[in-house]
Amino acid sequence: MTIASHKRIPFTAVACISLLVAGAALMWWSIPISNASGPYRHVSTIAGANGEFGEPFGIVERAGSLYLSDGQHGKIWRIDEGVATVFAEGLHTPSGIAFDRDGNLIVADTGSHSIRSIEPRGGLTTLAGIDAQPGSVDGPTGSALFNGPVGVAIGPASEIYIADTYNDRVRIIKDGVVSTVAGSVRGYVDGLGDAAQFDTPCGIAIWGERLIVADTGNGRIRVVEPDGRVWTLAGSSDRGLKDGLPTAASFIQPMAVVVSREGVIFVVDGNAIRRIGGSVLPFVTTISHERRGIRDGAATRSQFNRPSGLALDASHRLVVADSENRLVRRFSPANEGYELTPEQIAELRDKPDEFKARQPGRWPYDPPDVKRDIAGTLGEIRGEIDSAGPVWFHNGLDIAGAYGETARFMRDDKVLRPMAAENFGTLRELLRLPELGYIHIRLGRDISDKPFEDLRFHFASDGSGKLTNVRVPRGSVFQTGEPIGTLNAMNHVHLIAGRSGSEMNALDALILPGLTDTRPPVIDNVTLFDEGWQELKTSSAKTTISLPLRTRIVVRAHDQMDGNPDRRRLGVYRVGFQILSSDGGPIADMRWGITFNRLPPPEAVRLTYAPRSRSGASVETTFNYIVTNFVNGDDYPREDVLDLTGFPDGPYLIRVTVADYSGNTSTTDFAIEVRRDHPLAVAQVSEFAPGYQPER
Repeated sequence: MTIASHKRIPFTAVACISLLVAGAALMWWSIPISNASGPYRHVSTIAGANGEFGEPFGIVERAGSLYLSDGQHGKIWRIDEGVATVFAEGLHTPSGIAFDRDGNLIVADTGSHSIRSIEPRGGLTTLAGIDAQPGSVDGPTGSALFNGPVGVAIGPASEIYIADTYNDRVRIIKDGVVSTVAGSVRGYVDGLGDAAQFDTPCGIAIWGERLIVADTGNGRIRVVEPDGRVWTLAGSSDRGLKDGLPTAASFIQPMAVVVSREGVIFVVDGNAIRRIGGSVLPFVTTISHERRGIRDGAATRSQFNRPSGLALDASHRLVVADSENRLVRRFSPANEGYELTPEQIAELRDKPDEFKARQPGRWPYDPPDVKRDIAGTLGEIRGEIDSAGPVWFHNGLDIAGAYGETARFMRDDKVLRPMAAENFGTLRELLRLPELGYIHIRLGRDISDKPFEDLRFHFASDGSGKLTNVRVPRGSVFQTGEPIGTLNAMNHVHLIAGRSGSEMNALDALILPGLTDTRPPVIDNVTLFDEGWQELKTSSAKTTISLPLRTRIVVRAHDQMDGNPDRRRLGVYRVGFQILSSDGGPIADMRWGITFNRLPPPEAVRLTYAPRSRSGASVETTFNYIVTNFVNGDDYPREDVLDLTGFPDGPYLIRVTVADYSGNTSTTDFAIEVRRDHPLAVAQVSEFAPGYQPER
């Protein structure tokens, strides 16, 4: 193998630093001292705000225009000054793209298992591989076989390097022949040629005389030398966003790589953008925020959502294909371009009515129209607020079934994530598709763990034949009603409706035949706290509480649907309060503080649930909602209180209301009297609704 370059990039012996600092093996590799294009300080959106794209994935620049692959729509877009037009269509699931020296756009068409070529005027031909026939065969381009290739890079002589993703190999097309450069079976081994091993490599780029490979499944950045020798540049067996020297740094799932003209390596990793080099020492540095989201502005605070492609434009700015956000974004040294407004962000989210209308309703089992028990709803707490362990929002809808029962796809859908199956062999085994996610399922196998006869599920096994993992390749298409697998010991399907980052309440987004709910939620009690979270107790045997004029309200409540067993405790859909006159007339509108129309951001879980809230297999489910805070999926969460400071002295009623998705409500009233002659300027709670008792 030969990897040449037009211009030699200087190499610096820095592995000795890694050896001293991180105990790494001695390596010679090129890392620049400086980044001539300057630091990237700002992120802006340059295309996609009008909803043009289905799934931006690969991106490349040529002659001032950007070209973008769209895996969902099977198209290539051309972007000029922010305006996107279709350059080519008729592909299956295009991924990585690159231009050869003749101006042909080379496309790794993952779903068709082929490498395609698009002429400058848009003509589409198959360059190598056989359409819809996966395999691993070297030889002439017309008979060679690939297995879901994702990454592509062009050498200086127009040789084409390919990350042949599900063959776990790096391959080359040269002089009409396909051959394997490195890799053999799935695994992690540095070595020469077929002695080396990769795990689901996705991104590939030219780095001087070498190749850089985003070894996605291994969470590492690998290097392929001109002689086929493979070694690890950055990453370790740990997973996470840990910066530092390459041998000490860790990655989540590196997906794409691009190399600047100075030799700086940029990496898409999970939801973050990272850099190797560009400083005195060859550090791995995260240049965006690590959390999923949509945010333009300062680079270190910018947020992305499963970005998948990187390119450098003519001005050496870093351009990002932000896949789940369906946008093209750009890092620049200075503030330029435009920043998305909250209204534009809201418009980009999946809409329940549109989502619901795309396909007819059914349940995830057969018969498809037989009603099942709803066992969990969006927004419920998971974990315990008072424990040291993690707490999070339940992000979907649980539909009960029997252990080992076959679960089925509820909609036609196409796999777009290169690593869409996760958590093999655990209770949280899942498959994530754009429209829906499915959790708690033995993917592609029956109750005895025997695989279905379905070639879309790629299983790995150990020397004894025991299954150890499963992959469902990007581009795999499933039809409504086809089996996805069987229920594990959780005895339900957990459905996630909508794209990651745009999760909707599945009760709003799905049609579930025969589902009814006539049962109102249950309010167990209401508890009052001051601003410092000191619980306000009754002052004596009488039901009287002295409370500050700024007070927190917490309601313990749960819901049930028609057909639920008595033990079932579901979360409510909406919580709020209203201030009334003493005779019950409204003084202010109902203030809905908490609404689970969409999944709130993860940091909002402690703004939603008060102490003693918990849910899990081994604890009693308790939902204590902080009525006075603001939490929903369409706004930024924030703390607030019941503020009576502007109210005249006199008697009032406070009405706490909880509602389920179907509109059933329950309320609790308590009477207060605002008295500013009290030394603490308190309101006296002197009467509670029948049946209500403050917690003691």
